[in-house]
Amino acid sequence: MSIQKNYSFLPERTFTDQTVVITGGGTGLGLAFSHECLRLGANVVIVGRNQARNAEVAAHLGEQYQAKVLAIEADVRHYEQVETVLQESLVQLGRVDKLINNAAGNFISPTGLLSHRAFDTVVDIVLKGTYNCTLVFGKYWLENRQKADVLNIATTYAHTGSAFVVPSACAKAAVVALTKSLAVEWGKFGIRTNALAPGAFPTKGAWERLFPESVQKLMDFKSRIPLARVGEAAELAAIAAFLLSDFAGFINGEVLTVDGGEWLQGGGQFNFLSTLSAADWKAAQEATRRAKS
Repeated sequence: MSIQKNYSFLPERTFTDQTVVITGGGTGLGLAFSHECLRLGANVVIVGRNQARNAEVAAHLGEQYQAKVLAIEADVRHYEQVETVLQESLVQLGRVDKLINNAAGNFISPTGLLSHRAFDTVVDIVLKGTYNCTLVFGKYWLENRQKADVLNIATTYAHTGSAFVVPSACAKAAVVALTKSLAVEWGKFGIRTNALAPGAFPTKGAWERLFPESVQKLMDFKSRIPLARVGEAAELAAIAAFLLSDFAGFINGEVLTVDGGEWLQGGGQFNFLSTLSAADWKAAQEATRRAKS
């Protein structure tokens, strides 16, 4: 349950006396977010459907950081369950200051093979879950005139679309629209809304479901990324904490891409030339000179 490296750069008490609610906060990237918020002095509420897992993680984190960590069972697709999350958080911790909409679902498939129920499942978790949580907590903050911060988790293909993950692409694009729209509408009330668009951040559960071993053999992710490596969860968690902090107080409605330059490499028409060797370039230059003469 520990994070391999520490990329933290904020002061350790940045979130003292604040509460952060993290959907899907007990596994994968969500767990990395939980670690970082706790390190910065926050109380954390882990929301998810697997309460046994949630409770185990919460107990471990609470002991590790000597902090209050709640595990609340809820399916973010159901508005009433999210309302219960808010009420339990307020009863147990007294306040909620920040929300990370991290819960997600995704899988690869030719779209023609998808049932409408499979499409609904992804859209309901990603989009409906995000707006359910944002509405429940946002209405509370508005009614109580409380400043707060929301961080949504988008993806790089929310802007471009992507084959074989069409439900996710649709849902994440809508999350980006939600992020930018509420940043304008709620900004004047002191509620900032931003998003992260992660690239390749392998996590044991989600990554293995999205990229089964047979698919991983066909893809060399490092060759797709200019930095020639994948990301680490702790790196993303440090950036997430920054966007939620007062140090980013003038950042609102931003969708920050964190992918090592992967989507840029795929977008440039001549970027494939990075695979050429020195000998290849020499031959190309000689061919160019001959063509000119």
